[in-house]
Amino acid sequence: MPDKSPPYPFDPEMRDQIVQRTIVLVGLMGAGKTTVGRRLATVLDMPFRDADQEIEQAAGQSVSEIFEKYGEEHFRDGERKVIARLVAGAPCVLATGGGAFMNEETRALIKAGAISIWLKAELELLYERVMRRDTRPLLKTGDPRDILGRLMNDRYPIYADADVIVESGEGPHARVVSNVVEALEEYLKTENAPS
Repeated sequence: MPDKSPPYPFDPEMRDQIVQRTIVLVGLMGAGKTTVGRRLATVLDMPFRDADQEIEQAAGQSVSEIFEKYGEEHFRDGERKVIARLVAGAPCVLATGGGAFMNEETRALIKAGAISIWLKAELELLYERVMRRDTRPLLKTGDPRDILGRLMNDRYPIYADADVIVESGEGPHARVVSNVVEALEEYLKTENAPS
């Protein structure tokens, strides 16, 4: 049975506020959205959802197959619909694909109904992580390090619009989860502060 206690003690009242809304993890492939998301969901005792898995279930095909057969635009359309459904549903921790937050409509949906967290990571760490698996459609079109660098240049200014930013560096995922919970508490304190 996994330990559901938080990586550090936090105010139960803050936890009650955190779990009222879906928490959406955004960032580049390899930032740790799925791994950190699963652990965060355990700590907060919330359901975990992975947008890519939900898309695959709905389409009956893998993300790679959807990209290959129908192209990125078709995939992004399905992704937007799935994320809209999940954000409108019961609160959960939701890991999104790297391009999801780039869609203006998806970003607005997340802003309106969830709390977004950008897991920010350096290029070398992302490269090292993504090279462990050969399942990234966007990396199959050229040199993976160059592609990641271009994606960082394009996406980091947009990811910076997330409600919360947490560094996803080397070291144990438990530390990143702890930093996320701490950042969520700070975000909610600021949000609830009288103006």
